[in-house]
Amino acid sequence: MTPTLVRQHRPHAGPHSRVDLRARARDWSEIQERMLVPLHEAVYERLDVGPGTRLLGLGCGSGLALLTAASRGAAVTGVEGSSPELLALARERLLPAERGAHAGVQARLVGGSPRDAAVPGAPPYTLVTVFEPVGSLAGDAEWLGEVLAEAAPLAERGAPVVLTGWGPPERCATSAVIRTVLGPADPPRGSGDWRPARRDDLEDVARRAGLRPDGSGRVACPFGYADLDSAVRGLMSTGLLDAALTAEDREQAGKELAEALHAHRRVDGTVWMPNVFRYLIARVP
Repeated sequence: MTPTLVRQHRPHAGPHSRVDLRARARDWSEIQERMLVPLHEAVYERLDVGPGTRLLGLGCGSGLALLTAASRGAAVTGVEGSSPELLALARERLLPAERGAHAGVQARLVGGSPRDAAVPGAPPYTLVTVFEPVGSLAGDAEWLGEVLAEAAPLAERGAPVVLTGWGPPERCATSAVIRTVLGPADPPRGSGDWRPARRDDLEDVARRAGLRPDGSGRVACPFGYADLDSAVRGLMSTGLLDAALTAEDREQAGKELAEALHAHRRVDGTVWMPNVFRYLIARVP
């Protein structure tokens, strides 16, 4: 079976959850996605992304990371295999023929798997990125290893492949909030359930895909929201709370999340949670 990128940190819902996927994708795009911009920028700066870079973004979502790379002069291809709603938003941002596109952006978007990003006769990609954090859900390392194994032949030998994940739970305030809403689940109850990040998550995925680890880093990515409602909508859009949404009413889950967020609410009504994310640079053999 051809692997597709299944959301573990963006709009994705199980068969029993009651979720408006279009509204949820919009919440991700407008509220939550920007929280990872420091991570995108740190990776691009370290790898000197610019003119001459041919970037393949796996699980590109609504395309903000691709847009950031394109603004540096890179030619970008995004693959989004599980959310037509996010792919539509990425088209609005990136494609010249679509509404809201940015002039001069060299972009291509593909719905499906990495194999669908292959173009006969085109030069290989010089960089592959997965900005969807690995290790926050049980079972994600296995499927991502398959996806990367499919993507690696599309990149040149020695090309960097960037994997990202949550930092240590004690340095991620959002991890404690998620755990409060879902309850203790370590070991995880099953595939698709949230779990705390583990130290070697990224290295394990790289090895599964036959990639060679070659450096890593940590980046502060605080989650800041204008108010409690924005914080609830943003975090609900990540998919990390889907286990709760399949078990209870969405409104009740939202109330529990709001209660857990009160500890991070400031006097002016804004919500602020410090977090650290980690990235791993691996190389295509």
